[in-house]
Amino acid sequence: MDRSSLHTILMPMRDDGRGPILFAHAAALAKRFNAHVRVVHSHPRPEDMMPYGVVIPTFLRKQLADASRKRADYEEGHRRAAFLREAERHGISVEPRAAGKPTAAFREYEGKQAEVVRHYGRLADIICVAKPSKEENLGYNTLKSALFTSGRPVLVCAETEDVSAAIGSHVAIGWNGSLEASRAVALAMPLIERADRVTILTAGLIEHTATPEEFQIYLAQRGIAAQIHAFERSGNVGRMLLQKCSETGANMLITGAYHDSYERETLLGGNSATIVAEAAIPVVMVH
Repeated sequence: MDRSSLHTILMPMRDDGRGPILFAHAAALAKRFNAHVRVVHSHPRPEDMMPYGVVIPTFLRKQLADASRKRADYEEGHRRAAFLREAERHGISVEPRAAGKPTAAFREYEGKQAEVVRHYGRLADIICVAKPSKEENLGYNTLKSALFTSGRPVLVCAETEDVSAAIGSHVAIGWNGSLEASRAVALAMPLIERADRVTILTAGLIEHTATPEEFQIYLAQRGIAAQIHAFERSGNVGRMLLQKCSETGANMLITGAYHDSYERETLLGGNSATIVAEAAIPVVMVH
């Protein structure tokens, strides 16, 4: 059976210092699949920089807008130079998409990062995002936008620039028969098919859904040999999935995300929120 592949990797970035982490993950995937990395840096629109609720004379508003654009142009040069350095460091060719080799391109976007994800994410095969920072209150809107507005798999990157070329060589799949798990498998199939080893992690099922054994047969029909690793549900299942990834040696987890509402899980610490907060390996999530 012909195998699917990743062709376009979206990497939204902003001035939060996490660009090198994101590019390291995107570059590793690009090399593994000979894919194209679309790096999109976002900066605020001039109107977003205006004080809220304050009446500003027209001439002053124009001066502030002009100053904002000049600053954005100046910073774009620095960001583009940083992108070129990262591409050279990781051995990625900076050019339009080319068959048979990993490539990358840089684009500047005026607007919010969540808008970047919605704009470009729907035509990407996977979206790389940083782990949200609770201390800095950064990244939550980007993750939410990627999961709920793109319809694409989202790679939540581990907090390291040291990304192995073997990223995704051992994939663990969280399986409970849910709609989210089924979507995750369908959309992340290129990663599953390319893996050297696949482990099905299961701690119980939703009623009237496919069993792990049936899922194993489904993968076998696609030429994928998978092992089932069942465990007893105890406490937070998200934390247990991460623990089982460590025990089985998986270097990537694929899982459905936010079966309950995003707000409820984020506030109360649901399974998906725990995985996002505590994962030390890349996690591919699909809602």
